[in-house]
Amino acid sequence: MKKRTAQLRLVIMTLLVPAAFLPPGCRKKPEPSASERMVIRVPMFSKIQTLDCGNLTDVYSIGVASQIYESLYEYHYLKRPVELVPLLAEGMPDISEDHLTYTIRIRKGIFYHDDPCFPDGKGREVKAGDFVFALKRIANVKYMSQRWTDWNGRIVGLDDFREYTKGFRRESDVDYSVEVEGLRALDDYTLQLKLTKPWPQLIWYLASAVTAPVPREAVDYYGKDILYHPVGTGPFRLKVWERGFYIELVRNENWHGGTYPTEGEPSDWENGYLEDAGKPLPFADAIVYRIIEEFQPAWLMFLRGDLDIMQIFKDNFAQAVNPDTLTATPAMAERDIRLLVFDDPSVFWIGFNMQDPVLGRNKPLRKAVSRAIDRQAAIRLFFNGVHKVAYGYLPPGLEEYDPNIVHTDYAKYDPAEARTLLQEAQRIHGGPIPPLTIAIPGTSNLDRQIGQFLQKYLEDVGLQLRVDYMDWPTYLDGLNKGKLQIFFSGASPSIPDSLDMLMGFCSWNWGYGGNHFFYSNPEYDALYRKAEPMFPGPERTRLCRQMERIMLEDYPAVFLNHRVSIAIIHGWYKNAKPHEFSYNTAKYRRIDLEKRNRYKELLNELKKKPK
Repeated sequence: MKKRTAQLRLVIMTLLVPAAFLPPGCRKKPEPSASERMVIRVPMFSKIQTLDCGNLTDVYSIGVASQIYESLYEYHYLKRPVELVPLLAEGMPDISEDHLTYTIRIRKGIFYHDDPCFPDGKGREVKAGDFVFALKRIANVKYMSQRWTDWNGRIVGLDDFREYTKGFRRESDVDYSVEVEGLRALDDYTLQLKLTKPWPQLIWYLASAVTAPVPREAVDYYGKDILYHPVGTGPFRLKVWERGFYIELVRNENWHGGTYPTEGEPSDWENGYLEDAGKPLPFADAIVYRIIEEFQPAWLMFLRGDLDIMQIFKDNFAQAVNPDTLTATPAMAERDIRLLVFDDPSVFWIGFNMQDPVLGRNKPLRKAVSRAIDRQAAIRLFFNGVHKVAYGYLPPGLEEYDPNIVHTDYAKYDPAEARTLLQEAQRIHGGPIPPLTIAIPGTSNLDRQIGQFLQKYLEDVGLQLRVDYMDWPTYLDGLNKGKLQIFFSGASPSIPDSLDMLMGFCSWNWGYGGNHFFYSNPEYDALYRKAEPMFPGPERTRLCRQMERIMLEDYPAVFLNHRVSIAIIHGWYKNAKPHEFSYNTAKYRRIDLEKRNRYKELLNELKKKPK
């Protein structure tokens, strides 16, 4: 499950021969000038820790890494409902009748980026064994992958391999040639996976950068520094990572190639998303991610034309958005700036550490905090009234979302009841409740305003709240290790499946596995195990909704809101169709350089207009 406190998304002819059919070395173009170079410029509101695909967990790292690595499958960029298509695989998997064996043919002629880890610095061809190595590496205890919970108990023999790795001191000491029955390269271009039980979600996980092939040469060459040296097969490769400042990816001139989709939704023609149908990818020469931890500087850069896209935040909403129509204001429209508005299947919360001695055994206290928070007021104040109240945990848009959840009282604002619950909480605690401490990931004005808002509402019912504002790496470390008493966080499903979200409350996923609440309920766990091998259907839906209600009754969190995302883009930023689950989108994005280069002139013309 990917944790979020934010979220990101991105024909030449030579004589008679189309460039797409030339060998990679023949496709190199003369170095473009600054005004001709197509560079996508994106803000990033948090630092990232790693670009090592086997340990990607947060949305920022996944967003960058997905342009560098490729997986067996990917989401069709335009089709909705979402659909998977082959990427590094030749086709969809052959699945046995009992749904336990997946056989996948790998495309030939796929090469890794050129990198010093290879002989003569030339990337070699991808083989099926690289996928085996990548998954064994996730299973290796000494690698300490936070993605192991995705695979725990899934593949025949992989858990045994994990046990075997416990006997070594270092990751590099493990012998990766040890056979795993359910994870084999049958030959250089055939991968076989054998499951311990049906796993309907497997195909979705094979469309994630986390399951990208990894060359053993890179792991051996870079050692622990591989988190700064990603070696993938994607359309872009890492050029510069000035940690804390910016990341630059450049076009991989040896990429195996691809073309822009030729079909999608009926509205895609009208919205201009099919104007580039059939053209070679990628369009951009480079992507620059600017790390800007304050929203206002990013907004000013966007208005100057130094960023192509950004999110709308509280402080720039009135300037950018007509609240009645959720369209761009006239001031934005005359700059040829428009909005992208879409429902984001996300949920945000105030989470409780159920191992905390004050909170963990005191349900009335946790419930009092829930009753003390006015969610509608928070949405009006911080999200301009656009977001939706989270009456439960599962977000709208998922198949198992329960529309009747809105009739429950889990999101009820009732300060009088909160005060009554607090009295009961004090009896359980044996005296006054000491000050509580919440961790908020960020130090921006908005983060501080959220902290002050929570302090005010809890103070109104008789609770003191301290706020720790943390940078993302510090916050994430505390979250995973159970060091935080209360935390402000959120999540979206990494795949279009409710069980991906519900896994976040399973007792075997404490800490690094995604259960940062350290929540445990045997009935919940048993229902999850029952639903786990089921394919979508009425019985699975019933079980998912039952799990959600069980967890909600325990109040391990105060669920606040489901996000309605509003992105603002310049008119030159093309093919920017939002996708809720796909991250490898930069290859589809195109910049109209003529429009971008004229923008400074447009600003000067607008300055001359009478007010």
